[in-house]
Parts: sequence; C-alpha cells; structure tokens
Amino acid sequence: MMVIQILVVTFALFALSRVFARFRSRLITLVEFMTWSGFWAAVAVLVLVPKLSQWFAKLLGVGRGADAVFYTAIVVLFYLFFRIYSKIRAQEYQITLLVRKLALERSRNGKSLNATHPTTGTPKDDGPL
Repeated sequence: MMVIQILVVTFALFALSRVFARFRSRLITLVEFMTWSGFWAAVAVLVLVPKLSQWFAKLLGVGRGADAVFYTAIVVLFYLFFRIYSKIRAQEYQITLLVRKLALERSRNGKSLNATHPTTGTPKDDGPL
C-alpha cells in the first residue's frame, strides 16, 4: 500500500466519523448522512481498489481512471457551487424583504432606525429584532 492510499483512506475514515457525529447530534438529516457516508466510503474504496476507477473510465469513454474521477469531480463541484450560489441569493432576497418589512413597521410606529439615546446621544438599542 502506498503512502497516499494510507493518507486518503485515513482522511476518509476521519470524514466518516465527522459525518456520523453530525448525524448523531441531529445537525444533518438521514438523507445527508447517507449521501456523505456513501461519498466518503466510495473515496476509500476507489483509493484501495484503483481498478474500479479504470472501469468507470471505460464506462465514460475516458482513457485513465484518474481522468474520469477528475472530470466527474469538476462537474459535481460546479453543480454544488451553483446550488450554494442559488441558496445565498435566495437568502439575500429573504433578508431584503425582512428588512423592508421591519423598516416599514418601525416607521409606522414612529421608531427611527437610527434612534439615539435622548441624553447621551449614543445609539439606542431597541432590543432584539
């Protein structure tokens, strides 16, 4: 076994332990647990049995297994980047709507968004939003 195989398998086992810990503490769902566990298990298996990547390469019509894994990883990473970008944009839109609503409510109630304390002139804290 080569050093890189030992390092990658060790890291995959570490990642699996983190996935399990997050699932146990209910920070991720069962679907997320299964997805990430499958991913890290596949990483470990592909590193331990490199001929599987050759089979995958032939299936895709690529010359080498490493190339097939690399091309697939690039496509998946771009898809995940798109998903994260879309979620961030949606959150920005929701925050904008919330801030608008809060500003309108405060203006109707006569509260200034930049209120200061009447005697000290320091910014006044109206408490939690």
